[in-house]
Amino acid sequence: MGSEQIPVNVRIITATHVDLKEAVRKGDFREDLYYRLRVLQIKTPPLRVRENDIELLACYFFNKFSANRAYKAKGFHSDSLYLLKNHDWPGNVRELINCIRQALVISENRLLSPNDLDVDRRYKDRMLKTLEEARALADRDSIIVSLRHTNHNMSRAAASLGISRVSLYRLVDKYKISQ
Repeated sequence: MGSEQIPVNVRIITATHVDLKEAVRKGDFREDLYYRLRVLQIKTPPLRVRENDIELLACYFFNKFSANRAYKAKGFHSDSLYLLKNHDWPGNVRELINCIRQALVISENRLLSPNDLDVDRRYKDRMLKTLEEARALADRDSIIVSLRHTNHNMSRAAASLGISRVSLYRLVDKYKISQ
């Protein structure tokens, strides 16, 4: 009874912040286990370098946590989104999830304010941006919003921005915006 073999079909999904290949090299992780587990490797950059994902994720978790609940907050104040986008997120996505959940629970405002968010108010870029850098950032953000709004239709996005399609392609390339 206890020594009978039972066929199973198992998939193991793991996540780590440790460079396992380096750990194997140093002898801190078993090489045989590394090669058994490493069938498909997906490297996801930390949230702090994916600024454009922060607002999308914040809105997703806001909607997820506020669905079917009577929270007072119905969205984000623009200053809150700016604060979220400029936070370093040392706790990565888990920190963002907890930040949104806590803000929803404690907020007495119609829109989540910076005071509702439990994040460090010191911005990543402590130095002031030059006017050229600020314009480039605004251009990039406008292009991203327009592309999302038009479902990445370059002709419609260019028209909504008031520029030619050729100019839009040039700017997408200049600002390294993925399509």
